[in-house]
Amino acid sequence: MNYKLEGTLKNNKTNFIVLLIVWLLVAILLAVPIAYSIHATVLEHGDFVIGLFIDKLMENAGNPFQTLAKIFTEGAILTYLKTLGFFTIFLLVMFVVALIKNKPKHEYDGIENGSSGWSENGEQYKIINKNKGIILAENNYLPVDKRGNVNVLVVGRIRFW
Repeated sequence: MNYKLEGTLKNNKTNFIVLLIVWLLVAILLAVPIAYSIHATVLEHGDFVIGLFIDKLMENAGNPFQTLAKIFTEGAILTYLKTLGFFTIFLLVMFVVALIKNKPKHEYDGIENGSSGWSENGEQYKIINKNKGIILAENNYLPVDKRGNVNVLVVGRIRFW
C-alpha cells in the first residue's frame, strides 16, 4: 500500500508547484475583488444585492492590487479571509481528486516490461552474462557458451515514426 503513496508523490512533484502558483493567482486576482465587492456592497446597501455586487466586482477586478490595499485600509480582512478559505478548500478538494485519479494502479507502474529493473541485487546475472553473448538489453547478454537451450524469443513491436 505504501507504493501507492510514494508513486503518487513522485509522479506529482510539479503538480504541487502548479497548485501553489494557481492558489497565489486565485488569492490575488479572484479572491481580492470578490471579497472587497461583497464588503462594499454590504457596507453601502446594508444587505447583499447581486446587481450592486456585480457592478462593484467589475470596478474592482481591473486593479486587484489597489483593491487589496482597500481591503486592508477599510477593514475587509475578515471577508477576504473567508473568501480565500472557500477558494482554498475548493482547490484542495480538486487537487486531492486529481491525486487519487493519478495514483499508480500497481507496484510496477512505470517500469518497462522485461527490463532488468524487475530483478534485484544482480539476480539476473545467474542466467545471463554482463559482458558477452546475444544482446538482450543494455549490459545484459545471453551467453552462447552455456549448456542447454540458448534460444531467444523477442516479444515486442517495431515502431515507425
